Amino acid sequence: MSVIAGRLSIQFGAHFLERQQGGRGVLLGGIPGVRSGKVVILGGGVVGTEAARIALGMGAEVTILDINLERLAYLENLFGSQVELLYSNAEHLLGVLPRTDLLVGAVLVPGKRAPILVSRQGVQKMQPGTVIVDVAVDQGGCIETLRTTSHTDPVYVEEGVLHYGVPNMPGAVPWTATQALNHSTFPYIAKLANQGLAALEQDSALQKGLNIHDHRLVHPAVQQVFPDLQG
Repeated sequence: MSVIAGRLSIQFGAHFLERQQGGRGVLLGGIPGVRSGKVVILGGGVVGTEAARIALGMGAEVTILDINLERLAYLENLFGSQVELLYSNAEHLLGVLPRTDLLVGAVLVPGKRAPILVSRQGVQKMQPGTVIVDVAVDQGGCIETLRTTSHTDPVYVEEGVLHYGVPNMPGAVPWTATQALNHSTFPYIAKLANQGLAALEQDSALQKGLNIHDHRLVHPAVQQVFPDLQG
C-alpha cells in the first residue's frame, strides 16, 4: 500500500497543480525552454522512494530530505545524481520550500503519530497555488496546516496552498490495491491457516505483526501508545 500511495502522491499532485484545479498551472515535466516542476519529498522510505520514481519519470526536479544517512546513501546508489538528497533539518527545509511546486509528506514512524516537520510559517513561504500531498495523514500528518479530507472532497486551500489530506490513498485505485494486497498477504494467510500459532514461531515477519497474546499487548509500538492496557 505504501508503494501505491507514494506513486499516487505524484499523480494527484500533478493533477491539482493544474490551473483549473486551483494550482499554479505548472507542468511537472516542463518542456524545452521552460523549467520542470520542483517536487520536494519529506522522507526517503518506501513512500518517498516510489514518489521519487514517478516524479522523475514525469521529468520533474526532485529533492528528498531524510534524517537517516544510510537511507540517503541507498537513495544515492538508486537514483544517482538525478535526485538532490538533503539531510532533513530546519535550514534545508526552509531553503527548499519557496522553490517547491509539489510537497509530499512521506514520513512514517511505526505505531506513532507523524512528527510535524513543516510549520504554518513554513507553508507561508510556499508560493500561492503550490500543492501539498501528505501521505502521513493516516498518522496525523507532518504538515501543521493539514487536516483530513476525503476522496470526494480531497483538497482545500490554506495560506494560499492546496492541501491534499486523504487517508487511505490506495482506496482511489481499488482494483490495483486489492490485487497488490492479495499477492502480498496470501502467503502469510496460508501459513496461519495451515499451521495456526506455530506459524509465528517459524516466521519472524509474522512474529513482528503480533499485537495481542494471552490477553496482553505484546507489540512494543502499540504498548507505547496504550501504556494503560498492558496488564
